[in-house]
Amino acid sequence: MATATYLKRRDELEAYFDRTASAAWAKLTSDAPVSGIRATVRAGRDAMRETLLSWLPDDLNGCRVLDAGCGAGQLSVAAAERGAEVVAIDLSRTLVDLAAARSREIPLSGSIDFRVGDMFSPELGEFDHVVAMDSVIHYNRTDLVSGIEKLAALARQSLLFTFAPRTPALAIMHTVGKLFPRSDRSPAIQPHPEAALRADLETARGLSNCQIGRSQRITTGFYISHALEITK
Repeated sequence: MATATYLKRRDELEAYFDRTASAAWAKLTSDAPVSGIRATVRAGRDAMRETLLSWLPDDLNGCRVLDAGCGAGQLSVAAAERGAEVVAIDLSRTLVDLAAARSREIPLSGSIDFRVGDMFSPELGEFDHVVAMDSVIHYNRTDLVSGIEKLAALARQSLLFTFAPRTPALAIMHTVGKLFPRSDRSPAIQPHPEAALRADLETARGLSNCQIGRSQRITTGFYISHALEITK
């Protein structure tokens, strides 16, 4: 059952990405010139996406992949280019429509089923691999761990996700970031100490049949995110 804090944050994120910042995110995920701050975020997101893709098989033919919180669909396209049958879901209809339009211009070996909705829904079915890049970074640790349990339940082989690590550098960036124009800010994220999050994941009932695998932190300017692999 979804908690009140999760539902409140989900609604806030939907409003932000679907209306307030849709144009900014469309620009960020393109080749268009952006501010210095956003350029570091773009570079960081590109590096993180490549990291997560490197943890997936090179040949995804016959594999079903969930892009949980697909945004503008860059990871979905890359997976489909490898032959995957991708379900790409996001709360923002605006971003999903953008992702679908962009994907139609790219020849794909696999396919992408774009959907608007809750990425934690069990009705999505089962997948060989689930990827949640920077899509659970806005939740408190209780809701984050609960969400990871739900996503892991959908994965037959692996779940790859990112979280915001609690570091002195990230704390300074958040403080400094408040001095910049609102157009250069993203929604508030919820940083978590890596050791504490790992401990919660290792004791989570819904992850009892899982193991924590590879780990990688990406830091580029105003972008700091940490990837973890959960395998079955």
